[in-house]
Amino acid sequence: MTTKLKGMILAAGQGTRVRPLTKNLPKPMIPVMGKPVMEYLVEHLVRHGVTEIMINVGHHFHMIENYFGDGSRWGAQIGYSYEGIYDHGDIKPSPFGSAGGMRHIQDFSGFFDQTTIVLCGDALIDLDITTALFEHKNKNAMVSIIAKEVPKEEVIHYGIVKTDETGRIKGFQEKPKEDEAFSNLASTGIYFFEPEAIDLIPKNMFFDIGSQLFPMLVDQDYPFFAQKRFYNWIDIGLVTDYWLVMQRILKGEVSYLEMPGTEVKPGIWVGINTRIDWDNVNITGPVYIGSSTQIESGANIVGPCWICHGSQIKKNSHIIRSILFEYTRVSENMILNELVMSSTYCVKRNGDTYYIGDDRCDLKWGDARVKT
Repeated sequence: MTTKLKGMILAAGQGTRVRPLTKNLPKPMIPVMGKPVMEYLVEHLVRHGVTEIMINVGHHFHMIENYFGDGSRWGAQIGYSYEGIYDHGDIKPSPFGSAGGMRHIQDFSGFFDQTTIVLCGDALIDLDITTALFEHKNKNAMVSIIAKEVPKEEVIHYGIVKTDETGRIKGFQEKPKEDEAFSNLASTGIYFFEPEAIDLIPKNMFFDIGSQLFPMLVDQDYPFFAQKRFYNWIDIGLVTDYWLVMQRILKGEVSYLEMPGTEVKPGIWVGINTRIDWDNVNITGPVYIGSSTQIESGANIVGPCWICHGSQIKKNSHIIRSILFEYTRVSENMILNELVMSSTYCVKRNGDTYYIGDDRCDLKWGDARVKT
């Protein structure tokens, strides 16, 4: 069976749960291994023959549009649907909801005229899309959810489904409390939609897939199915997830992601134009050191660590299982332990966030582009 498949990537939200990572960029542009997380989704869609892709945009929309352009670099055609309002002379992002945004596109052009795979733009996946599509069609589903079991204590972060023995969904809860969830089978934000499902979405109003559309499909007994599949699904739902994601990737747990740079020592990858006092530093991999980075004598780096380009690690500093964004300067004698740090803020593993000059934080760091 050969079925043409279109793609929809949801990318209009503000990503409030992952701030400050999303303060100056949209969530789908959060860097993973030197590329925006959404770029991996586009590449994966194209591998499975999905070459017509719509992206709804809002928050910092120009960053997404400028980076991905018309999609030709990936062998795809990419289109954009801006979600915003005109407010007191300014055009401001205002998402229509995950379902409302799709209805907006459909009313504009009728783009969703065949089966469409819908993806959230903030996760890494290696789902066998072709096999999942076959099951969706074989069951004559109007909508299919790709689902995975999650720990019971994490159900509050996901849409939770209850199914019968055929996989037909008989109940859907959006982010229930642990003691109220009727299963631990979670929606992964990957869906297959038939055009008829788009027609059910109300026009010209905010409408959400998880909290509104899916309960409606259950209540009205539409052919709505869940597929339980085994695949990598790495979600960046919270700011603390980003640290965990990078740790997993650097440990090599995601086989389809390859380290950039040159492996100069076992487990140590380095970009070009670096300045490292190799005789007087101690680096234990896995560690990636980006281009134009300087590491001074006495520094101690314990992986997994990702150090972005243009960073500077001053004398006798200790970097332990941390991520440094581009142009981050770490002052002398600092100890960074399980942090995500940029040139203006740092986030601890538990989510505590500090900005430069915060009296509660004893760390000293800054922008490596500023001379000291």
